[in-house]
Amino acid sequence: MRETYCLQIIIFSLIFLHFLGLIHSLPLAPALYVFGDSLFDSGNNNILPTLAKADYLPYGVNFAKGVTGRFTNGRTVADFIAEFLGLPYSPPYMSFRSGSTTLTGLNYASGSCGILPETGTSYGKCLSLQEQINLFEWTIERDLPKNSTELYEYLSKSIFIFSVGSNDYINNYLDTKMYDTSKHYTPQTFAQLLTDKLSQNFERMCKLGARKIIMFEVGPVGCIPSISKRHKHNGQCVEEANQFVSLFNERLPAVLQNLTSSLPGSTFVLGHSNWLGYNAIRNPSYYGLKDTSNPCCTTWGNGTSGCIPWLRACPIANEHFFWDAFHLTEAAYSVIANRCFNDTSFCSPYNIQQLVQM
Repeated sequence: MRETYCLQIIIFSLIFLHFLGLIHSLPLAPALYVFGDSLFDSGNNNILPTLAKADYLPYGVNFAKGVTGRFTNGRTVADFIAEFLGLPYSPPYMSFRSGSTTLTGLNYASGSCGILPETGTSYGKCLSLQEQINLFEWTIERDLPKNSTELYEYLSKSIFIFSVGSNDYINNYLDTKMYDTSKHYTPQTFAQLLTDKLSQNFERMCKLGARKIIMFEVGPVGCIPSISKRHKHNGQCVEEANQFVSLFNERLPAVLQNLTSSLPGSTFVLGHSNWLGYNAIRNPSYYGLKDTSNPCCTTWGNGTSGCIPWLRACPIANEHFFWDAFHLTEAAYSVIANRCFNDTSFCSPYNIQQLVQM
């Protein structure tokens, strides 16, 4: 009798532990959808006819899957967030096979593109923000549940992240040789144009069913090597370029707060990546970094462009802030993602842990 009782206790304990394990392994959200530019691109530009590609070494040198088209040495912010949510990395839309699996997210981000359709076109074809949302709408029609209740539940609990706008400055407004945008817009009116277009795109996302949206600020573009090494300036950064970007970033809180108030059931979160990036560049040791001025890989144009294929990068990438002349290292992206997941002073008014519980 006692042996039977002990056996029952053991079986119950094993079942309970297994149940706890299942609970622990459940993802925090059903899916992660990714939009933006090369900071988030995970391989879409591999398929597009463009010069803006990262489908060769040393890109991906520290990534478990090797070269994928990510514009860095390892994982991006989107990859880290997927890991924190307990989800697989969101695959690039351009290589996704429709209907092949249960969707836990997709990545529509495209290197060199921006909020405005004309941004980045000098490099070839890329996916503007509007085109990315068009593809998301197509995904809903083809690959997501047809039952309206099930679809609403899925989309309302999924996480949508955006990193877009930097190319509207780097590959548009500040590129006076290829674009005449700065002749038609003052820095203030251009920033307003971008935020108006962004707001329209976010309204459309909500109409399609998105409810939990995170938008990251544009980083301090005046500090990236492609700009800081090409222009004369005092100090480490071209502060005039940073001031242009600040006009855009300063408008974001009011835009996102207004969207949250006017679109029932929606929550818009702002990631304060500009301040963190600028602080890391000025105080590298605080973040475990040593070099915040130079690319880790050997680039074209003496440190002002993309990585030269197959050349070895610096030996310790996680001591560098910049991977090439435009993009950050995995170490820098890890800090951004960790802060957004845990810190309400970085991702506000809610960090990702709080957002998934809403």
